[in-house]
Amino acid sequence: MSIIELLASITLLLVSLFFILTKNSKSKASSKSDPNLLKSYPLIGNSIAIYANRHRGTQWTSDLIQKSPSATVVLHRFLDGGRILTGNPANVQHMLKTQFYNYQKGSESRRTLFDFLGDGIFNNDGDSWKFQRQVASHEFNTKSLRKFVETVVDTELSQRLIPILSTAAANNTVLDLQDILQRFAFDNICKIAFGYDPAYLLPDLPEAQFAKTFDDAAKISSERFTTLFPFLWKIKRTFNVGSEKRLKEATSELREFAKNIIKVKKQELSNKSSLESVDLLSRFLSSGHSDEDFVTDIVISFILAGRDTTSAALTWYFWLLSQNPEVEKEILKEIKEKSESPVYEEVKDMVYTHASLCESMRLYPPVPIDGKVAMSDDVLPDGTVLKKGTRVSYHPYAMGRLEKLWGSDWEKFKPERWLENASHGINNNGKWSFVGRDPYTYPVFQAGPRICLGKDMAFLQMKRLVAGILRRFKVVPAAEDGVEPVFVSYLTAKMEGGFPVRFEERAN
Repeated sequence: MSIIELLASITLLLVSLFFILTKNSKSKASSKSDPNLLKSYPLIGNSIAIYANRHRGTQWTSDLIQKSPSATVVLHRFLDGGRILTGNPANVQHMLKTQFYNYQKGSESRRTLFDFLGDGIFNNDGDSWKFQRQVASHEFNTKSLRKFVETVVDTELSQRLIPILSTAAANNTVLDLQDILQRFAFDNICKIAFGYDPAYLLPDLPEAQFAKTFDDAAKISSERFTTLFPFLWKIKRTFNVGSEKRLKEATSELREFAKNIIKVKKQELSNKSSLESVDLLSRFLSSGHSDEDFVTDIVISFILAGRDTTSAALTWYFWLLSQNPEVEKEILKEIKEKSESPVYEEVKDMVYTHASLCESMRLYPPVPIDGKVAMSDDVLPDGTVLKKGTRVSYHPYAMGRLEKLWGSDWEKFKPERWLENASHGINNNGKWSFVGRDPYTYPVFQAGPRICLGKDMAFLQMKRLVAGILRRFKVVPAAEDGVEPVFVSYLTAKMEGGFPVRFEERAN
């Protein structure tokens, strides 16, 4: 019997086993996890529980962490050494700072994402990661941030987004806000990072084939991590069938897109005597590391960061505002107070709006789970023992729901928890004072040496967009009252099926 036939036979037996064991457990996979679903079996570990909750893995593992006294759980899949998920801030600090060099992407993780992200900054460790971060950091200084807000974002907002929303409001048209925000973010990241305008946010909303291709690549790559039998995707990849065939097609299209951007940029740079352009791509191409495949990986990684994270954060933000009119009222009050300020000063001083964005990302972080691999044996601060090669993930989605971190009202969307508390009231200047949380309690932007370089840029972009939209429109979900959108996560968070909304012009 060949190895393929043997693996196929084993798979058939396991599928049959799953059918028998999950026949009764499927009904238990409700919105609240049943502890019985964590029952471990010889050989397959917790695979039954993982399978029964396969469509809501983020929410299920969050439930488990919430119920764990240490906010840490261990899951075992078929023939693997276990995966640790934690929402314990001490563990997060240990991984992301104290023992930073012991917790890396790891070779298996890199292989899993390599077809999509290659050697880009989000799929790399060591010297290559250090180099990419060093070059990229030049693009995120104060001067670049100011330029980003005052030119790129404001132009996209005033000349493209607002006219589209005005037309939709006048015609009572339903738009998918998630799609609109992705187009907005995609145009912005391409302009600021690559000096290229893809013009996806136009009145006719041109077919976003790139967006679908990008989403397919991210989804399939993410599913490689969550599959019960990792060897199956490797077999499909070898024979170029099923989802792996689609991933190969998608990544080929993405790399062709990126290489065309690089080709145009190289031509542009060759016609200049000095580096006048300060966009990220120009910096990389002029750094002496101009290998096309390497730079292509960088382009795709920054599209992922710039397009998917801010659009995900804002999609959930506008939904939360629609459910909390008292918060929207406070934000509108702040926007009107700042409306006479220059753009940069306006967004910098929007303290309540900043707090509301932090609060939204507490509940719906753009990257719900992020994983590392232990490079040597270790013990986490909560006593969890790790063997070399163990995959350990910190879980921002679960951490935002821990009562011990946020109080008994953690379910409430409450920007005030980020401001001076009631006993202090407002400060002497008559303004709210923002009170941040340490990045290990709130690791939405990672923490330690890999903390997100674009954090400030993301906040400035989001606040400018929130002010621009809410000043003119009320965003009204098109779904029936009481219907909550479904949170899904691949490499980044999404709202399943999009976010259909109407826009209502506000009276002056």
